[in-house]
Amino acid sequence: MPVDLVFHNAKIYTPEGLVEAGLAIDEGRIFKIAKETNLPQASTKMDLKGHIVLPGLIDPHAHLRDQQLAYKEDFFSGTAAAAAGGVTLAIDMPNNKPVTMDAQSLRERMKLAETKAVVNVAFYSAFPENLEEMRKIVKEGAVAFKLFLSQKIGGLDPVDDEALLRAFNEAGIRRVPVAVHAEDKETLENKRKEMQQAGRDNVEAYLTVHSTNAETRAIQRMVQLAEKSHFHIHFCHVSSAAGLDIVLAAKRMGLTVTCEVTPHHLLLSSKRLKRHGTMAIMNPPLRTEEDIKELWSALKQGSIDALASDHAPHTIEEKEAKSVWDVKPGIPGLETMLPLLLTQVNKGRLTIPDLVRLTSENPAEIFHLKGRGGLGEGYYADLVVVDMRREYRIESSRFYSKAKYSPFDGWKVKGKPIKTFVNGQLVMDEGEVVAKPGVGKIIRREGEPQK
Repeated sequence: MPVDLVFHNAKIYTPEGLVEAGLAIDEGRIFKIAKETNLPQASTKMDLKGHIVLPGLIDPHAHLRDQQLAYKEDFFSGTAAAAAGGVTLAIDMPNNKPVTMDAQSLRERMKLAETKAVVNVAFYSAFPENLEEMRKIVKEGAVAFKLFLSQKIGGLDPVDDEALLRAFNEAGIRRVPVAVHAEDKETLENKRKEMQQAGRDNVEAYLTVHSTNAETRAIQRMVQLAEKSHFHIHFCHVSSAAGLDIVLAAKRMGLTVTCEVTPHHLLLSSKRLKRHGTMAIMNPPLRTEEDIKELWSALKQGSIDALASDHAPHTIEEKEAKSVWDVKPGIPGLETMLPLLLTQVNKGRLTIPDLVRLTSENPAEIFHLKGRGGLGEGYYADLVVVDMRREYRIESSRFYSKAKYSPFDGWKVKGKPIKTFVNGQLVMDEGEVVAKPGVGKIIRREGEPQK
């Protein structure tokens, strides 16, 4: 019997390096990787013209919005943006309207997403008020819990250490990671009050409020709690050298700690924020050139575990609010992450094995996404084909995301995702999303897709 699809004339990523080979897909999974003469017959053959096949990206930090925030983004526009960017699985954050914080709200988001998504989607939950609900949330399929230390989102007060410790213990029992937005609420509120009383209302004041100190205080506090409990803590979008130092010290202590960084914190400094203004505001904000240098150093040493887009779409009006304190923080990132990273590969700052480890293999391991994040027989056929020589400029006006702005607008990049496959189906071809809504699957806790 023929398999569904065979690629030939390709360079396939393997742990041993790139190999000139073909790849057979059957029933949504990789059936075989071999020289063309050793591949089975196929219903469809595709000539990849010597381009590179990588595992599809797993983005561990995406705000896909929808429901009452659908005016910013919905599951179709967000996952179409993912497909265009070579992301085959996005993990959706819980700070929605309504907040994802119990089994029912999670179930409702999953039900909505399965009718719209063109790539796979997994879900975070915020912590519920009643911690007994955590068992139901995990059973429903959440892959992790998310804690925002900068504000109360969900059922827990982020300044109550005893409540947090009880929640962390429960997460440890359930063997699900806790992802943390590490900015200290008290520091932010005190500094913001100080700036507002002084009449300061510009991006420099915003940087003063969202300081490195706010990040380091939050990270240090979480590490101290992690010493009292056995759970997996994942630090989101680490942005500063000082914050990273605390994370790395926690790793050396033997704590179960992982961390991610974003392309914007690797490639843009606070100087760019002062030039772009409120369009480039995100939390945590852009940092100094020295911070960027330290993040890159840790990345090259293998100390950082994952790269994430922190795709956070808003309307143009929300980004251009009159007061900096009313500006919605966040930028779209699903469509720019891989081109920006491939450009760094072409520049020699990043290797393809590092790229795969940071964007596919490690996220799959951290969030227990079985059968995802790699290329091998039996893996789900979540793949991205990249043209490493393609040069073009980022045009945010052409994004699939509803958020058509970017601090990377106009940047020249070299390296482009040209085909994206999700569960063996072609969902993006030469920049055009060709899949129908609902092709993507809902990925639950153990990594098994369910419709």
